[in-house]
Amino acid sequence: MSSASTYHPDLLAPFLPYVWIDGDNGLRAKSRTIPHKVTDVSQLPHWDFDGSSTNQAPGNDSDISLRPVAFYKDPFRGGDNILVLATTYNSDGTPNKTNFRHHAQKTMELAKDAAPWFGLEQEYTLFGLDDRPFGWPKGGFPGPQGPYYCGTGAGRVVARDLIEAHYRACLYAGVRISGINAEVMPSQWEFQVGPCEGISMGDELWVARYLLIRVAEQWGVKVSFHPKPLSGDWNGAGCHTNYSTKQMREPGGIQAIHTAIAKLSKRHDEHIAVYGDDNDLRLTGRHETGHISNFSSGVADRGASIRVPRHVAEKGYGYLEDRRPASNIDPYRVTDIIVETTILDK
Repeated sequence: MSSASTYHPDLLAPFLPYVWIDGDNGLRAKSRTIPHKVTDVSQLPHWDFDGSSTNQAPGNDSDISLRPVAFYKDPFRGGDNILVLATTYNSDGTPNKTNFRHHAQKTMELAKDAAPWFGLEQEYTLFGLDDRPFGWPKGGFPGPQGPYYCGTGAGRVVARDLIEAHYRACLYAGVRISGINAEVMPSQWEFQVGPCEGISMGDELWVARYLLIRVAEQWGVKVSFHPKPLSGDWNGAGCHTNYSTKQMREPGGIQAIHTAIAKLSKRHDEHIAVYGDDNDLRLTGRHETGHISNFSSGVADRGASIRVPRHVAEKGYGYLEDRRPASNIDPYRVTDIIVETTILDK
C-alpha cells in the first residue's frame, strides 16, 4: 500500500484556506491541513495551483506558487483554524502579473519613516442569483434614492443580517473593520477598514472582501464590486481612500495636506489609470463624484477629487480623502501610487 493510502490526518489539525487574487481581480481559495498550530507566517508552507484555470498562466507552464504573507483567525471554524493570505509567483520566481503587493511592499518600506496610514471605505452591491439587486421588487424598481442611506426599517434596508454577520466575522478574524452603513442605493452597503499602516491596508481589505463573499455565499447572495452596477439615476460604488502621514497628523499638519494635494493634482491621469476598471461610468461629475477628466479639491466637498474633512480644516491637522478610487480597485495599487506621489515624489 502507498503511504498516501494509509495517511489519516488528525481531525484536530488546523484547517487552512489559502486565499489569493486571481487574474481577473477576483478571489480564489483552496484548503489544506498542517499538523501543528501556526503562530508565525514563516511556519506556513508554500503551495502551488493551476494558474491556467485562473487567468494567471499558460497551460504549458501552469504552476503558480502561493507564498503566505499573513494569516487570520478563521471565523467559520474557530479553534486553531486560520485563513491564509498568499501572494502569487511564477515558476521562475518572478511575481505573477496580478501580484501588485510585491511592488507596493517595496514602496512602503522606502516610506516607512513617514508612517503612511490608510482607511478604505469599501462600497459594494448585493445581487440575487437572478442577477437583480437583492431585495428589489420583482419586475420593478424601488422608490428613488433618499431614504436608504444609513436607513432603518423594512423597505429602506435589505440584508442587514448578512452585513452584520460579515462585521462579526471580520472582528473575529482580527481584521481592523471600523464601521458599516447602508448606502444611497438600496441593496448597496459600505464597510470601512482601518486605519492600517503601509502594506497591511491592502492585506486587510482583501481579507475583508473574502469574508464578505464567503458570508454572502451562505445566504445565496452575490457581491458586486462594480463601480456602476446599475445605469440610471443611482449612485455608483467607490472605495474612498483616507490617507495621512505622521506629519499630517501632527498640529500644523494642514500644510503637509495641502502639499500632498498639490502633488496629487500633477499625476491625476496616472492615478486614474490604477483607480479601478469602468471608473468612467462612475466619475461623471454627478452622484457625489468629480468628473474623471478633472482634478479638484475642497473642504467638505463630496463632488471633489480630494475632500478635506471640515473638522480637519478647522483643527489644522488630520487626513485627506481621495474620492476617485472605484469599488473594484486593487488596494495595493492605490496605496502604492499615493505613497509614491506624496512621499517618494515620483
